[in-house]
Amino acid sequence: QVHLVESGGGLVQPGGSLKLSCAASGNIFQMYAMGWYRQAPGKQRDMVALAIKDGSARYGDFVMGRFAISMDNAKNTVFLQMDSLKPEDTAIYYCLITGGLGTQSYDYWGQGTQVTVSS
Repeated sequence: QVHLVESGGGLVQPGGSLKLSCAASGNIFQMYAMGWYRQAPGKQRDMVALAIKDGSARYGDFVMGRFAISMDNAKNTVFLQMDSLKPEDTAIYYCLITGGLGTQSYDYWGQGTQVTVSS
């Protein structure tokens, strides 16, 4: 079992910044990626950013250079720096860790942290 602890959400004004953190602990093996998804009320869950173990990263199209993801492999911790936030970024942000192979592949999700962008 893997446990994810998220932090850093909150209320911020448009144009402001937030930094999310997610630390994973437990039975982590052959981790492939950690990252963030988000879900707004009435909408599907969308990928925000993924940090791949090889050092590469993927971002949702809506990010447009405003967010930066980083990962501390040794501590199984992922960070998401969000700048130039917009009201449409308001959502619950969920941390994800994924890895393993074949029948031992896994996805674990955090409980989510609320990000609200409003004046």
